[in-house]
Amino acid sequence: MDSSTPSRSRRILWPNVLTVLSAAILISAEVFGAAFAGSWAIANLFALGTLGARVLDGLFILCGIAVMVQFVRAAHRVEPFVAE
Repeated sequence: MDSSTPSRSRRILWPNVLTVLSAAILISAEVFGAAFAGSWAIANLFALGTLGARVLDGLFILCGIAVMVQFVRAAHRVEPFVAE
């Protein structure tokens, strides 16, 4: 029996989770809105057509997902989701 790891109950800190979730929803709306607007603008500027706009949509959405993952990871460090 390993007594070095005592059993601790961990509880979820719902105010912190809701704060991060709310901020993530707000920021993701801005990030993905900017991604679609940017891809539309660049596709029209360079006359890339519908296919070019969709390719840029995909690239910018991937960038947006990376931004959101980094935001949630940083927010998790500031606002812990569980208390031990």
